[in-house]
Amino acid sequence: QVQLVESGGGLVQAGGSLRLSCAASGRTLSAYTMAWFRQAPGEERDFVARISWSWGTTAYADSVKGRFTISRDSANNTVYLQMDSLKPEDTAIYYCAASVVPELLGKPNYPYWGQGTQVTVSS
Repeated sequence: QVQLVESGGGLVQAGGSLRLSCAASGRTLSAYTMAWFRQAPGEERDFVARISWSWGTTAYADSVKGRFTISRDSANNTVYLQMDSLKPEDTAIYYCAASVVPELLGKPNYPYWGQGTQVTVSS
């Protein structure tokens, strides 16, 4: 089992920045891929970014490339999402997720989720 707790959401003006944190506990995380997803009202939950805990390799959705940065702090078992140049369309609930097998049959496969943190970007 892996427990995930997000924090750092809030209200920010367009062009501003926020940093989300995801504190992870439970099993040894070295085998896991950590990811951020987001869900806007009335829409599906979408992939934002992911990072391999061991290797630090990253991947991003096209919509956030160049603006968001995912990173991890192994000493504190925490994953971060630095969000810069925020846009109103980034408004959503942001979720942290963890998986040993991040993709299954070409689809995201994350069995562990946090409770989410709200990010609101005003225009």
